[in-house]
Amino acid sequence: MKQVILRHLQMELKSPFATSFGAFTTKEFILVEAIDEDGVSGWGESVAFHSPWYNEETVKTNWHMLEDFLLPLVFQTPIEHPDELRQRFSSIRKNNMAKSAIEGAIWDLFAKKKNMPLSEALDGTKKEIEVGISIGIQKSVDDLLRVVERYVSEGYRRIKLKIKPGWDVDVVREVRRRFPDVPLMADANSAYSLQDVERLKALDEFQLMMIEQPLAADDIVDHAALQSQLSTPICLDESIHSYEDARKAIELGSCRIINIKIGRVGGLTEAKRIHDFCQAHRIPVWCGGMLESGVGRAHNIAITTLENFVMPGDTAASSYYWERDIIDPEVTVHNGTIAVPEKPGIGYEVNRRQVEHYTTFAKTYRP
Repeated sequence: MKQVILRHLQMELKSPFATSFGAFTTKEFILVEAIDEDGVSGWGESVAFHSPWYNEETVKTNWHMLEDFLLPLVFQTPIEHPDELRQRFSSIRKNNMAKSAIEGAIWDLFAKKKNMPLSEALDGTKKEIEVGISIGIQKSVDDLLRVVERYVSEGYRRIKLKIKPGWDVDVVREVRRRFPDVPLMADANSAYSLQDVERLKALDEFQLMMIEQPLAADDIVDHAALQSQLSTPICLDESIHSYEDARKAIELGSCRIINIKIGRVGGLTEAKRIHDFCQAHRIPVWCGGMLESGVGRAHNIAITTLENFVMPGDTAASSYYWERDIIDPEVTVHNGTIAVPEKPGIGYEVNRRQVEHYTTFAKTYRP
């Protein structure tokens, strides 16, 4: 590795995105560029938010971990295959989003050097992937129904509704009444506890695909207790940070579906390990979103080409989030599907002019 460039970017969302733990109007993130001796660049993206709402990581802590711990390990000895980074980073506890950011850049670089699409390097086989849309908490039910109508008409294969106490059963009922046949799921982002079991059981009547992460991130045991009382499948998100977390959750009966987010689990290598384990145990998986730019979105597309990603993910079109993304061409959705790019690496060209436009700070690191 010749050098790595870290860039701090700030992009304005086209509209606020609200969840049970906060609302976003601006996305700050770290863009990682890994450059080899031949001048070939690989790109990765940190999905950490600016505040520790989703998990304990932030943009600032990711920069610190990359600069002071992970990049020195990357520069230590040559890397023959990205899978090697899992062991190389093993002395660093957690900090999965920081690990994933540099690992993703090296996976992209590896695929480009092998002259193959990233999806192929990961052993993916799909030529197109199905995608859904994640809709944040709206100001009113009427506003929500209008948003759902828009994305149903655009052909998205699944609608995800963010819910929280006070914005749940009655809201879902109205959406299901208006859209009786649309594949629908609810995402609570850990907004409930076992004291809310009757309220969560009330969602069973709406034939939801799943309820995502209803309880706290460290409540795998409580999720097992809840799942035993619900007919709707529970999907775990924030609770799953590793292969071992997935194994334990499945053995306990804590969920029937797992959402794999590359950044949350520490990178593509670990995401693939979780996928393979879930496939062996007949637990379907899908790929969640973290308001990524086009770079992170491209990584999501690549991992979703693996066989057991059988449910539509959150990888919506670039235009859903951004006035102008940082890749060419931008990610587009046609009738609820995204065509998997066939060019080497992530398959999209990073638009350096747009990157510079959004960059607030950058620093170059060398061995």
